[in-house]
Amino acid sequence: MGVRGVKRKRSRKRWIIAIAVSLVVLVVGAAGAVYLKLNANISTFDSAGLSKNRPAQARADANGDKPVNVLLIGSDTRSGENGKLGGSAAGPIGRSDTTILLHVYPDHKHAVGISIPRDSMVDIPPCLLPSGRWSPDQPKAMFNSAFSVGDTEKGNPACTQNTIEKLTGLRVDHTMVVDFAGFAAMTSAVNGVDVCVPNTLYQGDMNPNLGHQGKVVLKAGMQNLSGQKALDYVRVRHGIGDNSDVGRMMRQQAFLSALISKIKGQGMNPTTLLPLADAATKSLTVDPGLGSPAKLMSFGMSLKNIDLKNIQFVTAPWKYAGARIDLVHPDVDDLFAELRADRTLDGVNASGKVQPKPTPAPTVDGTGVSVDVYNGTLTDGLGGKAADRIKADHFTVPQVTTARSQDHATTRIEYGASHAADARSLAQLFPGAQLVPLNITGINLVVGQDFAKSAAGTPKALPKTVTQQARSAATNPCSKLSYG
Repeated sequence: MGVRGVKRKRSRKRWIIAIAVSLVVLVVGAAGAVYLKLNANISTFDSAGLSKNRPAQARADANGDKPVNVLLIGSDTRSGENGKLGGSAAGPIGRSDTTILLHVYPDHKHAVGISIPRDSMVDIPPCLLPSGRWSPDQPKAMFNSAFSVGDTEKGNPACTQNTIEKLTGLRVDHTMVVDFAGFAAMTSAVNGVDVCVPNTLYQGDMNPNLGHQGKVVLKAGMQNLSGQKALDYVRVRHGIGDNSDVGRMMRQQAFLSALISKIKGQGMNPTTLLPLADAATKSLTVDPGLGSPAKLMSFGMSLKNIDLKNIQFVTAPWKYAGARIDLVHPDVDDLFAELRADRTLDGVNASGKVQPKPTPAPTVDGTGVSVDVYNGTLTDGLGGKAADRIKADHFTVPQVTTARSQDHATTRIEYGASHAADARSLAQLFPGAQLVPLNITGINLVVGQDFAKSAAGTPKALPKTVTQQARSAATNPCSKLSYG
């Protein structure tokens, strides 16, 4: 009896172990199958096409935290399934219909997305062609033409990344390209996105060449949109506001805000993220650094602690230049300087580090004092920056030019005997500058490398034209949907 009881107990134990092992095998097998499925979906582009002259990588702090810059590109290629969703008349060659640079701050509690107008005139650096050759520099070229360099269906994401890095001075860590089919599938995977349609839209708004109003495509008011209708919403230009591409970008920002809100509301967990990843990866092209489900999932999960109100979207400062768009300087330069300094649009230090309070700038009145400015460094534009600084204190700047030698480590203020007091006042704006009396009649400011470091470390406060048009992911969905 005792022996049989022992056998039964051992038998039951083995049976429980067998079930447990089977469940583990099933779970691991299922996870492996999902991983392989997602892995098979992902396409990567060749990193050989990235520029050899890139901005430096951001350094991690003591905790290993550093900013992450992700370039999001919406391709309007009509190849394959995309032609059914966007119309095939435009041909299969890929162009960038939408481009957003997402800057995730080192504290991983703030993020900002910068929309770049596709018709912006920018400098496109050399890019790798399918033949293996590199294209020449393209000064003052239309921004979205960078993605078309090489004329391929998949486009040239490396060229767009090179262009963004040259424009912003920020190193892009990851690039993601999604086409029409991928976007439509993603919106369906989350069971639609709740967005606000400003006014009823018709077939004639979607296709101005139709010649008549046509049927209703989207009704005014809050709508849950997915698939084709979601694509219609983010692509339509006519019939809303000023009918512009820049106005459309505001609705794209609103849509992304609503999508982020939906995903965070459902919970950033495998139940939510796996269907989304499956849909996205079928039409997703990424850099090799994101070329696996594990890397994509890890990046997605790294954003889970960012509150909706701390995810902001803004359009790079712009103005019309005929049929095209010029980026507004120095506003756009100041915007990217804020990102490089890891300050948010409203000036919050999001570097994750405690920074000392800045020393208040001295009050100087340069009214009636003329100063010739000379760039004594090899840094382009540094003389102009110095001139802007002293003009703000009412100094007059008759000329800005290059110094005889461009190896000045320290800024010099050269002055004639009758301008000693004015030179000392000017020196208050350039701590550490050398005061040099000479047999001259006025004042010369020879800008040194010390000013280059100072100017880089203290970006200007952003103008209200930038900050007031920004929206957070928590903004009312029916506000800021267009210009005009």
